[in-house]
Amino acid sequence: MNHTRTWTDMYGSACASFEGRAGGHIWLVAAPPDLAAAVPAQLEGVDGKGTVELLVHEGLTPLLATAREMQPRGVLIVAPEAFQAGPAVTVEARTVEHAENAAYQEGGAFPAWTAAGPQSGSAQGECPAASAVASLDLPVRLATPGTVREVLEAWMDATPHGR
Repeated sequence: MNHTRTWTDMYGSACASFEGRAGGHIWLVAAPPDLAAAVPAQLEGVDGKGTVELLVHEGLTPLLATAREMQPRGVLIVAPEAFQAGPAVTVEARTVEHAENAAYQEGGAFPAWTAAGPQSGSAQGECPAASAVASLDLPVRLATPGTVREVLEAWMDATPHGR
């Protein structure tokens, strides 16, 4: 896929668009800053149709806002470990303030989740980002930074008109 643009959203999150061949779906890849360095190269290596939007975010509010707005075919969460499922979580309420951006509220209760489609492993673990995506009734999967391309291409392959 080709990196076509980069910008910052209203929460101060870094965003980037990657475009593949014509057709396909819109996918969202979300990564925390400490795991995001390898993700752009992984996305540039993806052989697929459609668009992938990368969101490098802190906290859940930017992720929830982007996912609501985009309504992607699926959300791939970049995490230290790729769990297959996770329990419900409660994220402590707090106010996030950015020097150049408006302050916003963070936190809440989010449901248990199960990865969309077949994914290797059966491990379960807590992932607030995956629980947040599940609260929006969007398909979610997890990948480690080094497996983003592999997991996304497999998901595309399992999706009609996906790759």
